[in-house]
Amino acid sequence: MKQYIKRNRILLGVLALTVIVSIFVVAARWRVESTNKTYDIVLDYNELEWMAEQSGHDVEWWLKEFRDMGITKVGLTEENFTTLMEDSPLNVTATMMDEVIQDAGWRDNYPQFIVEAVEKRGYDRFDVMVEITDTDEYPNTSLFVVQAVEARFPAGSYFCGGEAGKSYILLDGTVADALYDDVSKYNDTKTKGFVERITLSSSKLMYISLGLMPEKVELIQSAGMEIIPRTQCYNGHNGDQFAQAVVRGYEQYGIVPDYIIAGGEAVIGFDEGTDFVLDYLRKNQITIGLIETNTQRENIMQTGVDTAAFATDLNTVRVFTMWNYLQYRYGYYGYEGAEEIENALYRAIVERNIRVLYFKPVKQTDDHHVYITDPEVYRSMFDSLDRRLAAHGISRGRASVMENYEVPSLALLVMGLGAGAGGALLPDTFLPMKRKWTLLLAGLAAVCVAGAWLVLPNSFRLLASFASAVVFACLAAAFFLTAAKQTGEKLERNTGVLKILPRSIAILTGAVLISLAGAMMTAAPLSSTSFMLELSIFRGVKMAQLLPLVFFCLLFVSYYGLFEKDRKENRLNPKDVLTALQWNIPVWALFLLAAVGLAGYYYLARTGHETNVSISDVELIFRNDLETLLLARPRTKEFLVAFPAIMLAVYCAVRRLPFWTALFGLAGTIGLTSVCNTFMHIRTPLYLGFVRTAYSLLLGIVVGVIFIACFEGLLRLTRRAIRKYGKAEQR
Repeated sequence: MKQYIKRNRILLGVLALTVIVSIFVVAARWRVESTNKTYDIVLDYNELEWMAEQSGHDVEWWLKEFRDMGITKVGLTEENFTTLMEDSPLNVTATMMDEVIQDAGWRDNYPQFIVEAVEKRGYDRFDVMVEITDTDEYPNTSLFVVQAVEARFPAGSYFCGGEAGKSYILLDGTVADALYDDVSKYNDTKTKGFVERITLSSSKLMYISLGLMPEKVELIQSAGMEIIPRTQCYNGHNGDQFAQAVVRGYEQYGIVPDYIIAGGEAVIGFDEGTDFVLDYLRKNQITIGLIETNTQRENIMQTGVDTAAFATDLNTVRVFTMWNYLQYRYGYYGYEGAEEIENALYRAIVERNIRVLYFKPVKQTDDHHVYITDPEVYRSMFDSLDRRLAAHGISRGRASVMENYEVPSLALLVMGLGAGAGGALLPDTFLPMKRKWTLLLAGLAAVCVAGAWLVLPNSFRLLASFASAVVFACLAAAFFLTAAKQTGEKLERNTGVLKILPRSIAILTGAVLISLAGAMMTAAPLSSTSFMLELSIFRGVKMAQLLPLVFFCLLFVSYYGLFEKDRKENRLNPKDVLTALQWNIPVWALFLLAAVGLAGYYYLARTGHETNVSISDVELIFRNDLETLLLARPRTKEFLVAFPAIMLAVYCAVRRLPFWTALFGLAGTIGLTSVCNTFMHIRTPLYLGFVRTAYSLLLGIVVGVIFIACFEGLLRLTRRAIRKYGKAEQR
């Protein structure tokens, strides 16, 4: 190893300088993250109403209860034709013309003047017929609906008419507005066969926001709470006229929302020019909400969300919504109450830069839509959440917004050159490379990097981050395998465990530090605020985990051949390839390869939340316990598997057990890639990555000591059994 360092000291120096540059970039990001320490809760009004129906208390009582818990904002969805029909006492009916005209006598169901006006105007099955009836209790229903339609829809896109106490509206719809049920089949008696039919069930027109219900607004404001309006916008019906009507509706009730959390397909006003809406957002310093997807990766990007975010200099926060599956996690994993829901909220805030929780009441786990109506459950959950968050310096208030930080372009170039230099160092770890060839390779890499920086400025940061993750994980693997082999050559085969342990700990620590340097090089290019908000994301995580494993296999064959105990040179020979091709693979090796393959698939597939491979309940409970006990949960695969495996690989190298050195070394390489992978999750604050890696290293050393002691005991028992029964067979 000393010869390698001496031969490549120039490139290693360059690599060290680029790591230092990455540390400065990471420090700037750390400063941005350190001010992002306030989160907010927005209570969903619709589900609060449904819970109130089951509780014996009215909505006003529940609003005051949540206000006492420190929740000051309520998300109120604007009314639309569907909510007016299903969730309000108003007498409003909206029907697709496709359904209306299927009744041969439909004309008899409407006043003659309406029928004549509709037929004169023309209609098709994509239109929507609305019927509004005023009642003694709600005498202004027609006025509310008709004024909303007139304010939001272009004059030629609808027809209004009526008589005393009753109004009719025909909205022009198109095939683009149509919503369908599943395909159904029916028997055609003419053709004697089955025909498919797609049922037209509804239209986007029935979900377009018509304004806030005055009674709900008054109820929320009288409870001393702020309204965060949820406006449903749909492309094709979302122009300036619609946006201006929506804003007038806000202003009518004195509402200037802290956050805009888009509903439907778009942010208000994005069909046409965006000047009006962007001016409104900037003037009132309204923060754009980015709703996280239910896979906990990226955001739901409705039309205009990214445009509005960048136009307001990233005055933006990430929003976590209580998806249905999470609402049902009361008494989950054996907990007595809402602990698992609290855990999900905690992880969202601490690990994923979520700063607004869009909260919906908790439901029983039996999936019968029965709400938990004990206010103490919610009070206890929020109090516990705030206590846990206080350990991270996070408190409740208006959601904090991160400064719009952008990684300097020259810093990106330097880090790209560092990744190129690191890549040029890799061949010398297993091939007979002279210094001049390594330097030539580094020069070619520098030219390619500079060209990519000039030609592909948008993709360059992703390439630089990906290359750094792969290169440094490979360098760390080369370090620990070289050090393990050298330790095995220096120490006698029967060296005591107590003498092996300090060396194995030192080698593990060195490998982790190399990976940590790579983690800085990986995180720094992606440290812009847009990546922290997941407006942009890194997509090469799985490949960055796989390539170092392939490199380790190549490296091991170079250092040990096919499990040679006395291999002298750490170089790949042509005969290694021939030997591998001619190797008679025993049956046990096939079973082992199959097991390793399945383990590898499981390792890659369970990364992220986008596959069907789930984690066992036992492991999830174990993770939850670690989160409660420690500031950050160490990665299970690091401290229970990979880091102890590196120590075991060193131990097996001393014991001249090349097969086990290979197996444990491969498992250890997973941990080295995991260190870089920890910092690839750009949305996760940096300090968590450092704390998590430190915990993993310390716990990994403890577990590694235990594993080595156990392996030593098994090895002694095995050798004793071989000596005993081997002699018996010879007799």
